[in-house]
Amino acid sequence: MSMIKLHLQDEEFDAVQRYAEAIGVSPEDVTYAAINRLMLQLKTDEPAINREIVEARDWRQNNLALWSDSARSVHAYEGKGEDPSAPSDWLR
Repeated sequence: MSMIKLHLQDEEFDAVQRYAEAIGVSPEDVTYAAINRLMLQLKTDEPAINREIVEARDWRQNNLALWSDSARSVHAYEGKGEDPSAPSDWLR
């Protein structure tokens, strides 16, 4: 049997594991099903899937997947001071 190793960030693995546990399967089962679905969709949408795979390879080097837990991602509100236009400031 051949083997493919998939390295996930903790936040990515946690999301996959949580989903697998919710439906009573292993993370490996989820991964296999995802690859199975991808390979079947190649028959109908290969150019788009090819682009998506290349794009994912490129952004994955510096970003977490959108479906992962975002514990390490920077949120839009982080690093900003208080918003002077916030309703609480209007009452001062």
